[in-house]
Formats: sequence, structure tokens, C-alpha cells
Amino acid sequence: MQTAITTVTYQIHELAEYINWIYFFHAWGFQPRFAAIAGIHGCDSCRAGWIAGFPEEDRPKATEAVRLYQDAVHMLNQVDMRYQVYSLYKLMDANSDGDNLILDGSVFPLLRQQTRIRPDDPFLCLSDFVRPLSSGIKDTVGGFATTIDEKMEEEFRHDDYQHMLIKTLGERLAEAAAEKIHEHVRKEVWGYAKDENLTIKQLLDEEYQGIRPAVGYPSLPDISVSFLLDKLIHMGLIGIRLTENGMMQPHASVCGLMFSHPASRYFAVGKIDEEQLADYSARRGYDVGKTRKFLLGNLQN
Repeated sequence: MQTAITTVTYQIHELAEYINWIYFFHAWGFQPRFAAIAGIHGCDSCRAGWIAGFPEEDRPKATEAVRLYQDAVHMLNQVDMRYQVYSLYKLMDANSDGDNLILDGSVFPLLRQQTRIRPDDPFLCLSDFVRPLSSGIKDTVGGFATTIDEKMEEEFRHDDYQHMLIKTLGERLAEAAAEKIHEHVRKEVWGYAKDENLTIKQLLDEEYQGIRPAVGYPSLPDISVSFLLDKLIHMGLIGIRLTENGMMQPHASVCGLMFSHPASRYFAVGKIDEEQLADYSARRGYDVGKTRKFLLGNLQN
């Protein structure tokens, strides 16, 4: 299956329910349990009851979480309709060829795990979730990107707290757009999950079929592949620029791949040895020294 690149613009209120508040609160130094305030009714008595449910020593932190969430919701309402969030996607013909993907005829090198958590675990690579080239049958992989209005990141520079608030919300909105566009692609465009009927909590808990690994995340750790992805899906269509190191601008941007295989799951590539580094560098078309800079966190000592 191959589709044209499709862009979608969201208003902020369309994405609010898709925000994963756990990661928002994590950015502010809160443990996941404090993010539960996002699911509490907004009346004072409900919030007071929620705070009272914590051990006494944790109630000041819970009170702080309530205030932070109130400020965040207020800011979302404040910037709604002033700024938008942009996304694009493309479904590409795909096959695997060893540890490479072949996407619309282009080679997309990947990395494979070299360490196990359990003795019988396989050494995973994202190419494992795509039909091999030798099968002679075309498979499908999706590419996507999301970003916010760049001017949104410049708001409230006169106020450190509000500036931090808008930046952390911008990051969550870009991720929320990725969640929403992935749902749309699964159910309506790709259609492999057209009968899916999940709650927002189930979506955020990743109970759907398939995965959506983002560039720079544990199963796709080399951010330089954003250059390869950009050639395939043209992220500039929604205003994303890449720095010379492959970082995306605006900062609150996400890009990655979509896989539909029922057995596909998230994993961390982890540490790789010099042999795989050299092999990957050759497939990537980089010298080893250049690749090493992109994978410092993944190299064995």
C-alpha cells in the first residue's frame, strides 16, 4: 500500500484529551501517581478529596500538582485557536532486507539488539516486523511527523515559569498529535484496525495493534535517520527543519515510523559492539567516526 503525503492541522482543543499527562508531570519532577489529577473532576471538593487520599507527607506535593495542572489547562485554553498543531503521514511500500528496511525503494538502515533481558528473548530489530524482500510480497510501513506553531515556543519569555509551561505543553501537544494521527491511520487510512474501539486511557497505554517508534527513541536511537525519513515524507511541508545534527526545529516536534504487525512491540536497542557499529556505518553510508557521534549512548565501553 502506498499513499500520497497527507497533512492534517489540529486545533489545540482537538488534542487535549490525547495528552499523556504522566510525561508532562515527569518533566516537572513529579512521580506518575501525581498525574492522576488529570482524571479528577474539576470541582474543589473532588480535588480536595484527591489530595486527602495521599499520605500526609505527600499532600504538599499533591497540592502543587493540582496547581500545576490548573495552570496547564488555563494555558491550553489561553492559546487555543491562536496556535495550531500540524501533522503529516505517508504509507509506503516496504520490505525488510536483513537489518534494513526498503521504503519506497530507499534503504533505511536499522540497529539490532545485542543484549537480552531474559535468556530466551530474541535479539530484535524493527525490520523483524516487516515481510522480507525474499518473500516477493509488498508490505507497508507508515512515516509520520508532527509539530507545533514555532511562535508558540517563543511565548512568555518574560516569565520563566510560564515559558517552561508552554514549552512542556508544546512537547505534549506534538506527542498528542502523533497519537491522534496514528489512531486515524490505523482505523481509516491503513484500515488494519478499522474495528478498534479503545478509550483514551487504552490508547495512552498502547493497547492498540502495532507500534509507532519515534526517531531518537530506544528502538530507533540514531537521530541522523531523520534525514532519511525527511526525504521520504518531506517534513518541511509542516514547517519542520532539521539541524546539521538531525535535530528537529521547532523543538516540540516528533517523527517516526508506524508498523502494523500484530507481534510488533517496543524495545530498546541498548548497547552495540564495534562490529555492528562498523556494519551499520557502512549501511548508513557514514564513516565509523561520524556514526559514533550519533550513537554514543549505545556503544559498549
